Amino acid sequence: MLGLVRPRARPHMRGMTLIELMIGLTIVAIVLMLGMPSMVVWMNNSRIRTAADSLHNSMQAARAEAVRRNQVVRVQVVDSLNNDCSLSSNGLYWAISLGAGSNPATSCASAIDDSTAPKILQKGAIANSGNVAVRASQTVFAFNGLGQQASTTSPTTTAPQAMTVQITSSQGSCVQAGGEIRCLTVTVSPAGQVRMCDPAISTTGDALKC
Repeated sequence: MLGLVRPRARPHMRGMTLIELMIGLTIVAIVLMLGMPSMVVWMNNSRIRTAADSLHNSMQAARAEAVRRNQVVRVQVVDSLNNDCSLSSNGLYWAISLGAGSNPATSCASAIDDSTAPKILQKGAIANSGNVAVRASQTVFAFNGLGQQASTTSPTTTAPQAMTVQITSSQGSCVQAGGEIRCLTVTVSPAGQVRMCDPAISTTGDALKC
């Protein structure tokens, strides 16, 4: 007869004690606290970059549409996309409309329609967060059929002139002011060229230098 084979005794499995668990959680908490300031700066920089990209793209779209239609197309900085909207140099939204006098104020909720006033072609948000701050040199940026700056009525603006929109944060100072936030600026040259630049860059020849 074959003898019975006894199963091997399993080695004793030692679990984590409560003290060890608490020490581990404390270490994780300390690491997270040390990394929190860097994370906040990164999030603010990301919001600013997204806002600058949105405004830059809307200006480029308006310029391209003006050339395509051979008509004046304007970008407005507005404080909302509702029908109580108004032009605002600190607005967090934009609206593109057709015509030198097509002011979308009080009609920003209108449907996209190039034949009915205020002839809105596109609209969107510069930023969806109150942490982003906008300061525009003027509320209306217009382009003509040659892609150059154009004058407008309602309100009356005179072209050409250098125009800027500064995108900053309400949660800290910009790098150029000694802070940590990487603020950006969208500029429109008298010839209608739209570009995004970094005021903190002073190196000659850098493509992002303002």
